[in-house]
Amino acid sequence: MVESKKTQLEVGGKIVEVETGKYANSATSSVTVRCGDTMLFVHCCVSKEPRVGIDFFPLLIDYEERMSSIGRIPGGYNRSEGKASDKAILVSRLIDRPIRPLFPKGYRNDIQIVAQLFSYDQENQPDTLAMLGASYALMLSGAPFEGPIGAVRVGRDENGNMIANPTHQQAEKSDLDIVVAGTHDSVIMVEAGCKFVTEDDIMNAVEFAQVEIKKQCEAQVAFAQECGVVKEEFVNPYDTTEIKNIIQEVAGDMIYDAYHNFDRAYRQNKLEEAKKLVKERIEALPEDHQIHVMMEETGIDFIAEEFKAAEKKVMRAMIVNEGVRADGRNPHEVRPIWCEVGVIPRAHGSAVFTRGQTQVLSVATLAGPGMKQELDGVDPQTEKTYMHKYIFPGFSVGEVKALRGPGRREVGHGNLAERANVPALPSQEEFGYTIRVTSDVLESNGSTSMASTCGSSMALMNAGVPVKCMIGGVAMGMITEPDHEPVVLTDIQGIEDFLGDMDFKVTGNDEAITALQMDMKAKGISNDTLRRALQQAKEGRLHILSKMREAITEPAKEMSPFAPSITTLTIPQSDIGTVIGPGGKQIRAIIDASGAEIDIQDTGVVTITSNDQEGAKIAIKMIKDLTFKPEEGMILKGKVVRIIPIGAFVELGGGKDGMIHISQICKERIETIEPHVNIGDEVIVKIIKIDDRGRVNLTLKGVTDEEKAKFEAENN
Repeated sequence: MVESKKTQLEVGGKIVEVETGKYANSATSSVTVRCGDTMLFVHCCVSKEPRVGIDFFPLLIDYEERMSSIGRIPGGYNRSEGKASDKAILVSRLIDRPIRPLFPKGYRNDIQIVAQLFSYDQENQPDTLAMLGASYALMLSGAPFEGPIGAVRVGRDENGNMIANPTHQQAEKSDLDIVVAGTHDSVIMVEAGCKFVTEDDIMNAVEFAQVEIKKQCEAQVAFAQECGVVKEEFVNPYDTTEIKNIIQEVAGDMIYDAYHNFDRAYRQNKLEEAKKLVKERIEALPEDHQIHVMMEETGIDFIAEEFKAAEKKVMRAMIVNEGVRADGRNPHEVRPIWCEVGVIPRAHGSAVFTRGQTQVLSVATLAGPGMKQELDGVDPQTEKTYMHKYIFPGFSVGEVKALRGPGRREVGHGNLAERANVPALPSQEEFGYTIRVTSDVLESNGSTSMASTCGSSMALMNAGVPVKCMIGGVAMGMITEPDHEPVVLTDIQGIEDFLGDMDFKVTGNDEAITALQMDMKAKGISNDTLRRALQQAKEGRLHILSKMREAITEPAKEMSPFAPSITTLTIPQSDIGTVIGPGGKQIRAIIDASGAEIDIQDTGVVTITSNDQEGAKIAIKMIKDLTFKPEEGMILKGKVVRIIPIGAFVELGGGKDGMIHISQICKERIETIEPHVNIGDEVIVKIIKIDDRGRVNLTLKGVTDEEKAKFEAENN
């Protein structure tokens, strides 16, 4: 038996067990993490040598769900796990985002972390456990990881009390779902979906999470020491001082000039000119010069790296010292905005949101409940009736790029915009449609996810979806320099995201927050700065919402003529089998006759979706006929099909009929049925008696004018 080491820590009143040394010992490090009956294996592999020819840190995170973790065999033809689900991709991103900033600049050894979910009790959620396991594995690997990190999900009960790592059941009842990750003294990542909460609620949740995170970090440090781990000391072997000096000498003034001219095209052209001069100077150096040797050995373009660093220095100095950004704005200022709705002729709803040089087209499509998305995953949620898809083509940034399916970034941005708008949607009982929104990025210069959020909200309103409110979003940035207070930036553009220290997206209406996402390039953010960023984001969001209202103020009163109509009726549960028929024969006949989409729930609620009103009427009539059960006092319309001397027989539907006795035709005495009632006449009648043989007795004269008017109003 191999020797293993175990430890325990408490998170939110629950015991989390961590073990290493027992499984997967060929990996650099490996741990099992267990809470309740949720258990993950988390493995870390670190390459011995840096990868040649790259200018980034090659960190790869894979989170894998096993359907066997909940005792199920995967769906699909091959009955195999197949490609990662959106949920697995989102968890992979959750793990990656707080870890990546905590590696030293210049470190280029490949690191892969694989988190495998092997057991899931559907109570203790696995994502924060996977994040914790990844940090444990890195701490045990000996890699120059500047962690550890802790991670905790925070919810809230009905009394407003915070809950650390709530169960699925607790999370469903909570108005707050926020994942916070950080080190022992600072926050690095926040991801949240909310049901209209305040900035103070967010800060209270973050501060609550920090207590748990600090305990997690202390436990990891102690466990690594117990395991005798010696952390690698990383020293960048490549000295780029001479390259820096050449850039400053040749291009320093040109970079300064480029960033002090607020025209983007001028800046790009000026920087390209400066870069060319720097390359020419370095190319003129002898072939055996240190710079050439270093770049040839590594395959890394250190000139490009240091040129970008020079740009970063100038841009950040402008903001910190002059209060001026690369496009001339002050830190609180939002770029110019214009919006329009109804831009796509046959779309059910559409909108364009443009902010500066970022532009997104959002299109809303409505369908019946039969088009809901089935989720073949391990979570208790098995279906979705609202979906948002984010599409980022190469032309949006002026690049030639093959069109492919969504990558991890696209999935993440789509999920954020989806979470942002969900709290504003009507319930399925109020609006029974399945809704899909696509957001195509037409031009990108920062914050396309927030443009997608805004565009989606307007597209939903244009489609006539009765949303509770309009949702807007804004991306915040931050610049931190030694001996200066951090500067928070409203509505960051691409270069401020790339060269800045934070990307903090906040969505909501005028009063409250619906979603947020914060990533750091720096090694954390203080609570005071976070609080200031939230307040500044609210100011920006209110401005953006006011601009959106110039295009649309409320949901359209009428839906697009190209949108399907939905009719809902309820049948007794005992009649569901009758409507479906043996082997689905009856329901198929209704669909074929009407052309409508029909969805029957176990509760007896029948939803009829049709692009044709006549088709919907046919389906309704056929279903009502099949489920018709006469009751005394019922008022209905039927066709006279037979006349005998003492009365007229009326077809009531569902193969059933009733008779109007001659005495119930008119208020006065009559001798013959005709001409008062004729075969083929449609008449409104009332059931006055059903005898013990099931024969239905009707009255024509007993229907009052008020009853007749009410019936016609309800059935037309």
